[in-house]
Parts: sequence; structure tokens; C-alpha cells
Amino acid sequence: MIIDVHTHINNYHEDKVTSLESSLNLLMETMNENKVDYSLVLSSYKVNQHRPSTKQVVESIAGKKNLGVVAGISYLNYNHRDIREIGEYLEQGLIKGLKFYPGYEPFYPNDSRLIVWHEMAVEYDVPVMFHSGDTYAPTGRVKYSHPLHIDDLAVDFPDLKIVICHVGNPWIKDCMEVVYKNKNVYADISGLVLGDFSEKFERYIKNEIEEMITFAGNPNYLLYGTDWPISNMKSYLKFMDQLDLNQDKKELILWENAAKLFNIDTDKL
Repeated sequence: MIIDVHTHINNYHEDKVTSLESSLNLLMETMNENKVDYSLVLSSYKVNQHRPSTKQVVESIAGKKNLGVVAGISYLNYNHRDIREIGEYLEQGLIKGLKFYPGYEPFYPNDSRLIVWHEMAVEYDVPVMFHSGDTYAPTGRVKYSHPLHIDDLAVDFPDLKIVICHVGNPWIKDCMEVVYKNKNVYADISGLVLGDFSEKFERYIKNEIEEMITFAGNPNYLLYGTDWPISNMKSYLKFMDQLDLNQDKKELILWENAAKLFNIDTDKL
């Protein structure tokens, strides 16, 4: 089984408008081509004609048992209506987690403005995901997205389940330590490349991920994700196949960890 914990239906080619329906259809076609059983769709911290709102994503995937939603939260712009709406979705089981975007927005993960969201995530037992590492846009400020900042949050909220996205790349060794030290912290391997892995970079990042597993132990903290459509699903699965791990450990990364963390009912897939 394969669960991709990190996909989007945003349109990153903003020279033309692509409908939400077209983006969603392309995601499902790509999943089918690559035998991906389930994907989490992450909404953005901003909403415009290229980036659908959480509400739009929830409504668009209704009835699709192989898709779930993680709600993107804007640190700068959320209001009481957003809190109420997301709270209702959590109550109804319509979203699987919350996503924050430090680096794209200027804040650190343990900022007091986010406490209401962290408490909500603990109450409903869903993970919070944080962008970490390099930013897709050069306007990002990477001092906010260093994975070491997750440590403060993990210590302050020991019952909060936290996902460091992109294994904090390029600070993968720092991500190793935060994951190793804090049992409530996980990491996904999404967004390590734009498009396909090159042979040279694949060798480099393969070694980095294998070192992380050696350091941090049995990979029950590591999650498979691609960051599609920024990264290519086929190339990512080829990369997973190259990892020097036994099949049991690959199964943990490919789906077992995600199913447990995000409460995904795999019997229905």
C-alpha cells in the first residue's frame, strides 16, 4: 500500500488559470498511474484563483475515499471565522490535520498566536504539519523554517503530534536530532526535488535519508510524501525503491506510519 501525505491541488503555473476540478482529476489520474492508494491534499496559507480554500478542497473531495484534507492555516490572516470553520470540520472528521507555513510567513512554530490551533489539534487528535527547510519562492525567509525551531514546540506541547515537512532539507541532520529527541515529532520526505530526481542528487539524498534512519532508529517517525505536483510521483517511488532498507521498514514509511498518525481507515481502500 502507498499513502502520500503531502500533495496539493494548487496551480503553480500562474500564467494561466486551471480549474479546481482539472487539478483534482489530474491528481487522481497520477495516483492511479502510480498505484498510490491514498493521498492527503494540503490547502495553502493563502487563497486566490490558483490556490483553493480549505472549504473548496473539502467540498471537492467529498465522497472520494482515497483522499483526505489537511487544512492550511495562515499565521498572519486567520480570524475567528476560520477557527470556527476548521473546528467544525475537525468535529465532523472532514480534515485530517493542520498545516502551517513558517518561512513563507514570518513566524516561529512556538509563536503564541498559534496556541489556539495547537490546542485544537490536541483535542481532536490530529497532527500539525510545518513547512521546514528551503522555500519554493525566493521571497521566503528561511530563518523561520529551520527544523530546530520545532524542538521548542515539541517540548511545550508533548501531546501534540508534529510533522516536519521535507525533513527540514537542507538541514536534515538537525531534523534527525529533533525527531530522535522528541517522540511526538515525525518527518515527511516530500518536496526534495523540483520535478524528477537526477541521478547525482538521488545518490546524495538517499545517503542522507539512510543516515537519518541509522541515527534516529527504526523509522516509525518517517512518512512518505511527494509534494506533487511540484515533485514527480513516479520519480519519488523510484527513489523509495533505491533506499537500502528491508521491506518492513519501507512499509512503515510508505503507509503504516501515516495510517496510524492520520487515522486513515485502510480497510476502506
